[in-house]
Amino acid sequence: MFFVQMSGFPGSGKSTLAREIAKETGAVIIDHDVVKSALLESIGSSIDARTTGAMSYHIDWSLIDSLLSQGRSVIFDSPCLYEEMIEKGTHLTKKHSVTYKYVECYLDDRKEINNRLKSRERMISQIEEISSEEAFQYTIKNSKKPIDIKCLVVDTSQPLETYVQTVLNYIYE
Repeated sequence: MFFVQMSGFPGSGKSTLAREIAKETGAVIIDHDVVKSALLESIGSSIDARTTGAMSYHIDWSLIDSLLSQGRSVIFDSPCLYEEMIEKGTHLTKKHSVTYKYVECYLDDRKEINNRLKSRERMISQIEEISSEEAFQYTIKNSKKPIDIKCLVVDTSQPLETYVQTVLNYIYE
């Protein structure tokens, strides 16, 4: 069993890679955008975005905990922008005696990311395009990573088939 914590800017290829890993391994994906979008659709604008984000992460972690307790491997499809996410992920893997893996989808190409963002079927919680170069660079440079665990960074400017086996090898090592 394993828990894979995905990381990367929106549009960098996290969901595409998560789906391929799940298809190959049978793991369950917890997609933060699905949870957050469901909350936004059900409560509308009655709660601010920060509170909605916090609520959706609480739901995500509860689902991850439950699935790991059932003996399921889990992939968490979400940017990893807070130290708390690393702490929660590593805590749950220790609690359930599963392997922790961290995969960052890295794409430092604003034009390509905007193309991907504009061409996907967008959920209500997802951005439509990069708002500013500063925000883009900040997010890319400030993804949180575990310091005592080997992490894998994949160049998602390349086709999926060029790196998916590397990711699967990393998960199973």
